[in-house]
Amino acid sequence: MLNPELKLNPKLFDADVEQVPIRKGFGEGLLKAGELDARVVGLCADLTESTQMEAFAKKFPNRYVEIGVAEQNLATVASGMAAMGKIPFMTSYATFSPGRNWEQIRTTIAYNNRPVKVIGSHAGISVGPDGGTHQALEDMAIMRALPRMVVISPCDAIEARKATMATAKTADPTYIRLAREKTPIMTTDDTPFEIGKAQIVFRSEASQKSKVKSQKIRTGNGDRSSPFDVGIIATGALLHKALTAAQKFTSEGRSAVVMNLATIKPLDEQAIIRLATDAGAIVTVEEHQIMGGMGSAVAECLAKHHPVPIEFIGVVDKFGQSGKPDELIELYEMGETHVYKAVHKVLMRK
Repeated sequence: MLNPELKLNPKLFDADVEQVPIRKGFGEGLLKAGELDARVVGLCADLTESTQMEAFAKKFPNRYVEIGVAEQNLATVASGMAAMGKIPFMTSYATFSPGRNWEQIRTTIAYNNRPVKVIGSHAGISVGPDGGTHQALEDMAIMRALPRMVVISPCDAIEARKATMATAKTADPTYIRLAREKTPIMTTDDTPFEIGKAQIVFRSEASQKSKVKSQKIRTGNGDRSSPFDVGIIATGALLHKALTAAQKFTSEGRSAVVMNLATIKPLDEQAIIRLATDAGAIVTVEEHQIMGGMGSAVAECLAKHHPVPIEFIGVVDKFGQSGKPDELIELYEMGETHVYKAVHKVLMRK
């Protein structure tokens, strides 16, 4: 069942669940952040409408800078404005920023510890017809490798709005990853959000036998049995695929827990370790290269603290291509069926 404490969208599993582009939430959040704090400024590389910075630019023309198609300058100007006390949000397509200007982000922002917020829009394979050159599948990997850089991957437009407003209040250099297409609304205005905190969004009812085993784990008598069959950790819009796969799995009388890992860095290690302890097997789900992404971060954590069998859903060492977003998700094996199969596969190794 959905976690009632999170006050999630009750229509989440309905066929007609509302769908909104995640990037729209960023635009709304930036506008609100700008209203609350005059230090917030916007910079864009000639993509204000696509990245949803247009509303901010119209309302605060004196706090908006159009850099043009010059992503390296985008980063360095933003860093300079941060050094002068501003809170800059810089936007472009993720394949260009942080893709094209990574060195400038590294040296002028992360190295100098400037509170610039890098917004990478149109990330993932679901960019669709724009093709492989515009489908950023490596962005989380290159950004989480940077010291001091916070990395956030919101699951829907509402969470993107909250993440944007939350980062405006921090002194950390931050990367927020946004999808282009309309995606299901899974959270609500009342759903809590905190940078660095994972959330359990779905939990099956564990069997009575499993509850007894769970008690043995807590008493430390050496019984390593787990109360749930599997834990699924998802980030971004694919959280919805993870939830529907978990619902199908539990309809068979099995048990699963689904975690929304919106913050990739800093990683909520304690929450991940608890989930691995309770489930004994993990499946990670992300619209990103498997190598270096969220799944890698989870694997690094568990390899050090609590090793368990893991399966990874994501892009497997390939570039994207043109196509319809939903078709590409299936072609690159990131759909509900693929998550479901990965769950059964990891259980064979448990």
